Amino acid sequence: MKTKLQQELNRYLESKSEFTPYYKAMNQIVSSTLFDEQLQEIMHALEKEEGNGAKNFKLYLDTVIINMQSKIAKYKPSIYFEGEEVKDMENQGYVIPFYSDEADETYVLLGICKKDNQQ
Repeated sequence: MKTKLQQELNRYLESKSEFTPYYKAMNQIVSSTLFDEQLQEIMHALEKEEGNGAKNFKLYLDTVIINMQSKIAKYKPSIYFEGEEVKDMENQGYVIPFYSDEADETYVLLGICKKDNQQ
């Protein structure tokens, strides 16, 4: 997992234009391809397991991500990276490493994985 996250961070640093906004109206939060793929896998699994589980998960996740900028100080440095630029956000049993690009005032969602499956 660490290697994939590092690849996504390197890709962002090399070509920021490839990353799409998490919400179309919010350019300051973007997501990596890895994040998008992992989120789709989680949503698919939740749809199979529970009736409204996927919808509720996504709604709460969206709320946490939209509000992350105002709570940035509460997030701890990522277990996957050295330094303070990448932090981990936890939500509903998942860890979301994100990069804080202070120069561009952008947050990059690098990936999402189960908290107990962080290898």
